[in-house]
Amino acid sequence: MASALAPIATVQNLFNLAKRDAEPLLEHCEAHGIGFIPWFPLATGELSAADGVLGEAAREHDATPSQLALAWLLRRSPVMLPIPGTSSVEHLDSNTAAAGIELSDEEYDALTALGG
Repeated sequence: MASALAPIATVQNLFNLAKRDAEPLLEHCEAHGIGFIPWFPLATGELSAADGVLGEAAREHDATPSQLALAWLLRRSPVMLPIPGTSSVEHLDSNTAAAGIELSDEEYDALTALGG
C-alpha cells in the first residue's frame, strides 16, 4: 500500500454525478482523512437534459446543470476537492458560485439516484 511508503494527502480518480465507480475509494479517503479530487467532475452526459432532475433543479436554483453537479460533489463528501477545468473567467466565476448552492435533502437524494 502506498501509505506505507509516504503519507497520502490526496488522490485523484474519475468521479462525477454520472460516473461513480470510485465510490469505494472515496469512502476509503473519507475514513482516513485523505482529500479526494474527482477527475472530470462536470461530466453529466444525458443527466443534464433540460427536462430531467438535474435540469429542473438547476432552474430552481437559477443555476446551470454544471453548477448543480459541482454542488452535488461538494455535498457528497467533506474530503471532496473538485477542480473543474476552465478556459475563461466567466466559467471560473460560474464554477466558484456552485459552492454557494445548498441542495435540499430531497434534491440531493434525487440527484444521487440519477447516476452511478
